[in-house]
Amino acid sequence: MTETGQARWVVTLTAVVALIMGTGLVVGGAWLISLGDTPYYAVAGALLWLVGVLLWRRDRQALGVHAALLILTLAWGLWEVGPDWWPLAIRMDVPFLLGLWLCLPMVAGRLHARRSRGQPGTASERQATWSLPRALLAVSLAAFLAVAVGCWMYDPHDVSGTLPAAPRTASAASDPVPDADWHAYGRSQLGQRYAPLAQITPANVADLSVAWHYRTGDVRGRPGDPEETTFEVTPLKVGELLYLCTPHQMVVALDATTGVERWRMSLRVQGDMALQHLTCRGLAYHPGASAGAATGTAPDPLAPAMPQPAASAPVTLPVATQSGPRINRCGARLFMPTADGRIVALDPATGAVCADFGDGTGQINLWEGMPHARVGGYYATSPPAIAGDRLIVGGTVLDNVSTRQPSGVIRAYDVHTGRLLWNWDPGRPNDTSPLPPGQTYVESTPNSWSVSAVDETLGLVYVPMGNAPPDQWGARRTPEAERFSSSVVALDVATGRVRWVFQTVHHDLWDYDVPAQPSLLDITSGGRQIPALVQATKQGELFVLDRRTGRPIWPVHEQPVSRSAQHSDRAAPTQPVSAISFEPPRLTGADAWGATLFDQLGCRIAMKRLHYDGRFTPPSVRGSLIHPGNFGVFNWGGIAVDPQRQVAFVTPTYLAFTSQLVPRPDDESLVVQGRNRPQDSLPALNENFGAPYAVKLAVFTSPFGLPCHRPPWGFVAGVDLMSGRVAWRHRNGTVRDLAPVPLPFRMGVPNLGGPIVTAGGVAFLSGALDNSVRGYDLISGKVLWEARLPAGGQATPMTYLGSDGRQYLLVVAGGHGSLGTQPGDHVIAYALPRP
Repeated sequence: MTETGQARWVVTLTAVVALIMGTGLVVGGAWLISLGDTPYYAVAGALLWLVGVLLWRRDRQALGVHAALLILTLAWGLWEVGPDWWPLAIRMDVPFLLGLWLCLPMVAGRLHARRSRGQPGTASERQATWSLPRALLAVSLAAFLAVAVGCWMYDPHDVSGTLPAAPRTASAASDPVPDADWHAYGRSQLGQRYAPLAQITPANVADLSVAWHYRTGDVRGRPGDPEETTFEVTPLKVGELLYLCTPHQMVVALDATTGVERWRMSLRVQGDMALQHLTCRGLAYHPGASAGAATGTAPDPLAPAMPQPAASAPVTLPVATQSGPRINRCGARLFMPTADGRIVALDPATGAVCADFGDGTGQINLWEGMPHARVGGYYATSPPAIAGDRLIVGGTVLDNVSTRQPSGVIRAYDVHTGRLLWNWDPGRPNDTSPLPPGQTYVESTPNSWSVSAVDETLGLVYVPMGNAPPDQWGARRTPEAERFSSSVVALDVATGRVRWVFQTVHHDLWDYDVPAQPSLLDITSGGRQIPALVQATKQGELFVLDRRTGRPIWPVHEQPVSRSAQHSDRAAPTQPVSAISFEPPRLTGADAWGATLFDQLGCRIAMKRLHYDGRFTPPSVRGSLIHPGNFGVFNWGGIAVDPQRQVAFVTPTYLAFTSQLVPRPDDESLVVQGRNRPQDSLPALNENFGAPYAVKLAVFTSPFGLPCHRPPWGFVAGVDLMSGRVAWRHRNGTVRDLAPVPLPFRMGVPNLGGPIVTAGGVAFLSGALDNSVRGYDLISGKVLWEARLPAGGQATPMTYLGSDGRQYLLVVAGGHGSLGTQPGDHVIAYALPRP
């Protein structure tokens, strides 16, 4: 083929592409108009179709028409979204690239004016007449580039400001943990995730480097693993040792300064478990008779066996003292929640099972008194709370499997013996005396799968409660379930009786469990110190309550919301909204997003077809748009608070979900599993056996798998808890590990995993979905340091002092199964250079 022939084929092929794209936009745009939305896509499609026709005829007017399309698109984009780069870029990407292509000599040089039908002009006429349309096209391209440069320099989502730099309180809630250590999931039972260490500062954090790197050898992908097999642990540091657990029920002790393994204990668990999650977020620690470093004596393999109790639970589980090394008596203790529904007590010095716990079994069987026993259907994914000599345990139940589920009972045990002291059953809330033999707790009550917080001075444990199953349909919930679902409940540590309840969602139809551990600190208000509780929620609120009474410190008002529930159900007329709220803005068609103009159009059509009345739109048979979805603005990682500065470092995430109720023909058929039907013992999630509806839940995404609403999807923010003001907010994270090609665009990505803050004024976060750990200036939110991780960091980091006097930052990188981040088994310690 000659050079001229090749050029003609280029023009012809370009014409065909323009015709195809134009036809698609016209058809999709007409559909969108019928749904009551913008006519832009249909008009743009018609112009693009005309460009294709003119190119087919080799008519230079194609350039002028495309210039008109570019100016129309730019004007429409600025009108809809303003100077916001990413939503504007997606509107312009295909028209702009096609415009650049049309300007090339191989295309533009082959176009001409026509004297009459079918008769091209002479070469000299082509040279004289095609330059004007080409100039118009070049001007329109330049106009977009000018706007793009301006938008790139401007971030409409950024809030610049500063938090107070100096401490503002002389006293804070009592924290008994030594400064060098990290004794609980939130460092202490106060749930602050604050370390009183100041060696790492904004001035030197950029010098952090890897001090040691340990691998557990436990990676997801074993037979029977559920999709959500995750390495979410926050290790403990007690004395010279670190303690962590892995998804497959292994406990490891490491030297905190060198990372050398000191011992490991693999706990045998029941097989064929009906698991939805397989994770261990952490261990609980009790110092025993003498606080301080872990104590214990070596296990005696020849010690006589302790007597075993008669089986009283409806399931038979492995006995810890019969399946591993044991020790007759423990001083300090570690408590490990297992996936088959036990709490095992271990000696921190050796990893041996404490035989003086659980009547010689070394464990508590959480299935005792539990209805509908199915191993894996209930267990503690989060560490128990320690309140004096009481071990307070909740647990998770399977989401949306059946209306007949285990109980959400909260139980307190003696940390030394494992004896049940009280049980608070949300179905029988006024009777907390231990359940008599032969009876069971009330089925399907609200449960607490997250981490509780404790104020030992007030004698209260604060329990974040989930929803009563099933999550998206609540017509048969009892008055007790309505009272305690999606609430913070303060229980008396001594008796288990309810002292107060604060409900964060009324008649929850969205799986808006209270997901995060409450954070306890003292807040100065009106010249006096108020013992406060800060509770982050999935729907984006930060409720700040007086932890003595549950009354709001910062105002809470009831906001009217959509009441369009399914006919057999109801929706609450109002929902509580805090003065400190990260509520996402209401979505409109202008928020539709995708990789190109075409999948953005698909998302816009899908958005208009879904039922949507703003936040708290109930699920429906038609299908509802839920924003935020049950991933949550905040999830189990929670927030971090600085009790001296009285500020919070928070990580809001915004992802919309779809929720569709599917009528059930009976109580046995699988109606929403599709091809992902469960194998072996895995549960049939979202079937809601016993309810009239199953539910289809999904992230609201484009055909290319991108969120169907515009970024940012993730931020970091600083909140002044004394004034109730959001001082700063910045988009956080890049799409480097989420996009098909590794482009480090800082679009703001979702986060799962909590932050920590330090007295040195530096905050740390590893949970963003871009395989990075970052250090931030707590005062301004500026990123000061960043390191790449070998896997997803969906866990909360921690920090401590080693025996060499250096402050270490510890990050767990193991990935998250359902989020698809890189799996791994990494534990990485960072430190400043040795002096």
